[in-house]
Amino acid sequence: MDFDYRNIRIEHAGPLTWIILNRPDKANALSNELLDEFSDALKRLQDEGGAVIAIRGEGRGFSSGYDLDQVGKLGTSVDPVADRERLRRNLERYLAMWDHPKPVIAAVHGYCMAGATQMCVYADITVVTNDARISEPTLPIGGGYIAPVWTPLVGPKRAKELAFIPGNSIDGRTAVEWGWANHSVPAEELIHAVEFLAHRIAKTPPAVLRIKKLSINRAAEACGFRDASSAVAEMDALLHLTPSVLELRKWVAEVGLKHAIEAYRSPPSTPLTAPDPNTYRNTQE
Repeated sequence: MDFDYRNIRIEHAGPLTWIILNRPDKANALSNELLDEFSDALKRLQDEGGAVIAIRGEGRGFSSGYDLDQVGKLGTSVDPVADRERLRRNLERYLAMWDHPKPVIAAVHGYCMAGATQMCVYADITVVTNDARISEPTLPIGGGYIAPVWTPLVGPKRAKELAFIPGNSIDGRTAVEWGWANHSVPAEELIHAVEFLAHRIAKTPPAVLRIKKLSINRAAEACGFRDASSAVAEMDALLHLTPSVLELRKWVAEVGLKHAIEAYRSPPSTPLTAPDPNTYRNTQE
């Protein structure tokens, strides 16, 4: 098996095959090339590799989300048709995990932001580190794209709590409490825990695993899981054209992305805390 990729790495560990997001110098941002390689690897691993697939990030975190220089490029002009197709294509990459014949595990450490959280939603099992930080985009320039796909896992009230606050985040233990993840472990135990889990899963014959996954997916889809994904691209593309978002994009272009993110950065809302009143300010000063 020859997997020759530039932005991801494939490693085999017994019955487990790792897909490793391998852009640590870019915080494993999801570029077009990385996403193309990811999709190609998923397709090839249908018939190659171990009985179980797991995904992790190289370096300090899982992924910072979509690469804003490419996939989520900030601009003031938006083609709604092209925007909708782009957004839909991202989700179809992740639905390929949901529909994959093998179990897929997401192993999250450090940061897991924005579009990277979508990837984990469509994994069959998610294991996080206790200190992981799972977060919404910091800039409120989109809507109806990230949190809605969380809703079947965490419920509408928690999805709204996540979405309404720019850059909101939860830690690993909270992610398990909310139902977004299965297990939370110390950071140094993450890889071992996932590999041990994969070894236990692999005791079940592949054909049995396939039908078990398919039947559970059908039960989830009967409750609306796939429907929750069907409208998010349209909702987000629509919002990108609203005057308030276009004005915010213009402001970001003027002040710079780093300053804009800092202006909107918020402390985690779970557990709910009341920070110093001086932390509240006009975000566009």
